[in-house]
This record gives sequence, structure tokens and C-alpha cells, in this order.
Amino acid sequence: MESTLQLTGIGLRAPHYDAFLAERPKVAWIEVHSENYFGEGGKPQHVLESLRHDYPISLHGVSLSLGSADELNWQYLKKIKDLIARIHPCLVSDHLCWSSVDGQYLHELLPLPYTDETVDYIVPRIQQVQDYLQRQILIENIASYVRYENANMTEWEFLKEVAMRSGCGILLDINNIYINATNFNYNPDIYLSAIPPQLVQEMHLSGFSSTIINEKEIFLDTHNKPIVPAVWHLYQRAIQHIGRKPTIIEWDADLPSLETLCLEAYRAEKILRESYAITKLTA
Repeated sequence: MESTLQLTGIGLRAPHYDAFLAERPKVAWIEVHSENYFGEGGKPQHVLESLRHDYPISLHGVSLSLGSADELNWQYLKKIKDLIARIHPCLVSDHLCWSSVDGQYLHELLPLPYTDETVDYIVPRIQQVQDYLQRQILIENIASYVRYENANMTEWEFLKEVAMRSGCGILLDINNIYINATNFNYNPDIYLSAIPPQLVQEMHLSGFSSTIINEKEIFLDTHNKPIVPAVWHLYQRAIQHIGRKPTIIEWDADLPSLETLCLEAYRAEKILRESYAITKLTA
């Protein structure tokens, strides 16, 4: 596919800055990790300023820690708000998780208990964030490797309830759905079918790795490999249920060439167009 992509983009990482500036690939948009652009000046800011006039840019955070028992980090939110004012992003997102305690960050996205009490706790926190930023945010479903014994709802019920009650949108990570469904032995299509299409404003696709724990293979959300066929097939089914949604290819470690990353985006665009066309024909 050589034409300009309409809905599919890539996560832009520092090793690709020079190639991206030189080649200006025909991706629909780009997503960056917000925290990498909090500084004033320097190459990251220069690159973002150079690209924001030619590409829609999404800000994707990893440190909001919405589910933490700590108070919201207002210094962090001030940096996000200032970055929004500079870049004018098309979307702003973070994860439905916790990653800090007593002000110390763990550099990991940790799962929450899927309970009514957790919903009651996190909904007003999301609303506070949206009120402060004066815009809607998206929350992303994470890969998790543990379950809480006191959970009284499924992950997809929890995600849906939080989004509907807080007024935020959903960034649906297809890879994370596949990882959790495989690790915890459930049908990922049940997850997809439970998510109201109108809540989803973006999708993520990425690769994963695995390890052996207690003689069982466990999938890990490492963003360091090509997308596997099973995730591509799940993406097709997601489009058929949810519709055409802007999609980002994430690749954070063991980075390939920019060309290889863009080829993943072209493949996603092709699947998105074909799957959506089939859905319309059979509707």
C-alpha cells in the first residue's frame, strides 16, 4: 500500500526521529509518550514542533497512575496541561491502572481490583483530571498477570463501567486483550462484544514476548516484536464489532527500521478497510 494512510499511524520513538523528519512517511498520525516532552527545548521538543503542523499528534502517558491510593499528581498534570497547550493534540490518553505509592513510581502498569468499590474510587479521579485539563481523556486496558480474589466483575465490565460513568473514552489495546485472554484462558471475543463501540476512540496494536512460569507459557506485553497473526485476526473482529477507529502501531524495544514499522501500519490500514467493507456489505 503506497497511498497515504487514513486512520493508521505509528508510535514515534527517539531512534526514528531523524529518519521520520527526512522521509515524512505517509502515515495518518503519530503518537508519542507525553513524559518525553516535558522539558523545555532540546531535540524532542524541536521534533514535535516540526511535525505537529503536518501530522495529528496524540499524547499517550504512562505515569498518571489513576488507580493509586495517592492524591493525583498535580505537578505532573500541570506538565501535561502545558504540553497540550503547546502541541494541541488530537487525543490524550493514559492507562486504567496504578503505578505509584507514597509518591514513588514503580515503572510498571499494575492492575486494579475489578470491584464496585474501585469503580467508585477511580471515576471521580478521572473526572477531576478531565475537569483540570478541560478535555476528555482516553483510558487504555492494560496487560495483567494477576487476579484479585475480591473481584466481582470481569475486566471488560470494569472498563466499560469506568468509561461510562466518568465520561472518558476508551483506547482499546487489542494486543492486551489477546494477552489477558490467553494467560487467563477466556475467549477474547466475549471481551470485544461487551465494549460499546461509541466508547472506543482509538486502538493499539503491538507485539509481545513470552516466558515460562511454573511450566506454563505466559505472554508479556513487551512491544518488541512484530504483531502475531492471532492479534491481526482479533483486530479484524474488533473492527467488525466496533467499526473504523484510529489505530496506532506500538513498538518500544528492539526497534526495527522506520520502514518496517510503517509496513505494520500499512497492513493495519489494509485490514481496517477490508474488514469494515465486509461488515458494511453484510449488515
